[in-house]
Amino acid sequence: MIPLPGKTHDLGGGFLVKRLLPQVGRRAVGPFVFLDYFGPVEFPPGRGIDVRPHPHIGLATITYLFDGGQTHRDSLGTVQEIRPGDVNWMTAGRGIAHSERTGPEMRAGGHRMWGIQSWVGLPEDHEESEPHFQHVPASALPEKTEKDVTLRMVAGTGFGLESPVKTFSPILYADARFEAGGSLHYGVEHRERALLVVEGEIESGGDLHGAETHRAGSMLMLYPDEEVDLFAHAPARVMLLGGQALDGPRHIWWNFVSSRRERIEQAKADWKEGRFGTIPGDDKEFIPLPEERA
Repeated sequence: MIPLPGKTHDLGGGFLVKRLLPQVGRRAVGPFVFLDYFGPVEFPPGRGIDVRPHPHIGLATITYLFDGGQTHRDSLGTVQEIRPGDVNWMTAGRGIAHSERTGPEMRAGGHRMWGIQSWVGLPEDHEESEPHFQHVPASALPEKTEKDVTLRMVAGTGFGLESPVKTFSPILYADARFEAGGSLHYGVEHRERALLVVEGEIESGGDLHGAETHRAGSMLMLYPDEEVDLFAHAPARVMLLGGQALDGPRHIWWNFVSSRRERIEQAKADWKEGRFGTIPGDDKEFIPLPEERA
């Protein structure tokens, strides 16, 4: 396996975000073009997250939490609270604006925040699709338990499971929860695959490499034909992700993803001129283009 170390940033107040995709030498894993792993962090009463309104094109965002909660609002008029284990899948397509904030009740009481924000690039023939939002509660996601590992299929297919989340290309995104002594065979159902240890420690072994131990925060990419057995001596949690590579290179600038540079330039102009629309209930502020920041 190939380590993908990423870089950790402190956004203030001890809120740590680890940027795992894209990074030098690896721009994507399957259709995943961006992945931020954040927390866990304890927010005292009165504190929380405030991601002001901002735009996206050419991608789908997936918010997946292990702890805490967020309120999603977008320019379609969607208002959705996300809780641990739920899936918020937002298809930006030709353009959408959204915000993510800690809700008033959770902010007032203090809370723990921990999860993953990822972007999935859209195939060229869907880059300009109509924006859309899906919310699938944890109770609607398929699960199975074998060899003391409980697998939940967040999006896509794998291990005999299929998520109800609508996707645009073959994808794997699964949450694997290991009991002490749990083991899982990670095969080649999808050619591009990676794993992210989010809790505990995982031991790996396979045909190409000997046994190694990977601690929480470690992300590794498998070789195309590599199969690996994962084992946990104590409770642990791992996210498995990958899928079919995109149908060509993608340009990424700020929150915009596209197969065409000129499309990103158009998105910049659209955001400057207010053509993404406003977010009902959150229309008093916004994040300006990076080039316009003071």
